[in-house]
Amino acid sequence: MSNEATYGFDTLQIHAGARPDPATGSRQVPIYQTTAYVFRDADHAAALFNLQEVGYIYSRLTNPTVAALQERVATLEGGAGAVCCSSGHAAQLMALFPLMTPGKNIVVSTRLYGGTVTQFSQTIKRFGWSAKFVDFDDADAVAAAIDDDTRAVFCEAVANPGGHITDLDAISAVSDAAGIPLIVDNTTATPYLCRPIEHGATLVVHSTTKYLTGNGTVMGGCVVDSGKFDWTANDKFPSLSEPEPAYHGLKFAETFGPLAFTFHGIAIGLRDLGMTMNPQAAHYTLMGIETLSLRMERHVENAVKIATWLENDPRVDYVTYAGLPSSPYNKLVPKICPKGAGALFTVAVKGGYDACIKLVDNLEIFSHVANLGDARSLIIHSASTTHRQLTAEQQEAAGAGPGIVRLSIGIEDADDLIADLDQALSKAAS
Repeated sequence: MSNEATYGFDTLQIHAGARPDPATGSRQVPIYQTTAYVFRDADHAAALFNLQEVGYIYSRLTNPTVAALQERVATLEGGAGAVCCSSGHAAQLMALFPLMTPGKNIVVSTRLYGGTVTQFSQTIKRFGWSAKFVDFDDADAVAAAIDDDTRAVFCEAVANPGGHITDLDAISAVSDAAGIPLIVDNTTATPYLCRPIEHGATLVVHSTTKYLTGNGTVMGGCVVDSGKFDWTANDKFPSLSEPEPAYHGLKFAETFGPLAFTFHGIAIGLRDLGMTMNPQAAHYTLMGIETLSLRMERHVENAVKIATWLENDPRVDYVTYAGLPSSPYNKLVPKICPKGAGALFTVAVKGGYDACIKLVDNLEIFSHVANLGDARSLIIHSASTTHRQLTAEQQEAAGAGPGIVRLSIGIEDADDLIADLDQALSKAAS
């Protein structure tokens, strides 16, 4: 599309990255189910492998269906480029890979998805990396945690599981002052509700498995590059600023400018880590994004109604939804998520652990699954599932204590969802 900056979100979510197929005229992006691509001649092949020409080599690196999705997500986020991969967890590693070397650390929020806490507190140690967990409500504490070995700051725009909103402007001011990138996981908000790059984020990561696809069918991840960070401003990011031996001394920042991180993610990240998105998954996600704004509007509408009802129910201790006036994060909604606070939040059920288990087991419309962002309404008891590997202290810090359930509100009839919660809460309280 030409002049994409002039089009609205609803138009871009359908058309960005999608052009009629030149071979057949297909209006929908085809699934290019192929591993390799025929080169025009030997010179063409050499130019592709030398990064002197953009094109398709091998589907571990590039694929036309995946490329269409990359362009669409980058456009919706306001980024310069994007790299899609096999899952949200893969996207997090892809984001860190060009930035980190052994002995370096990242400063991360305590309010993260449980699997991310495990990845950052345990798994990355095997690479010689480490993470410092800080309460991101305190920007001064974030600044104090950054040292000479810190290479990134990481948070979620709308935190999983509690739906807490991060003041991205305050955190980006801290990362900018330190000369390091801010990485924001925008999975829960999506670019329809929040645009982290407009609040100073350098990189945005997604689990495309969730709201972007919206139908619970395929796994995927994406890293969006703002194109605004100067990788040559200091000597902290040699993978991007210094000569790359595998490409005859090419310097990514010098050669590719605003697309340096994106090209590195493909030419080095996907080449060597191999965390590739398959073209069928990209196709499902492209179709899902076509209705993103419509779904998110209904998600938010339902979440407000249900959270309000739950907050006033005597069987509930509290609700963490930022869209409620009682939430301490409500004041951030107009600034960070002007179209709504999302549809993910937690509920503290009176009766604690046992009551939560009874609630989960007696719901009929809500599905008990380890997922979020589906068109269907979902529930999970995080302490016994997604956050089970964490210590009790980590669970509490993440907002996933034993007496708490996480709700992902879908797009069904809100009154039906309230009735389902009502009957299940009655059984949980009995």
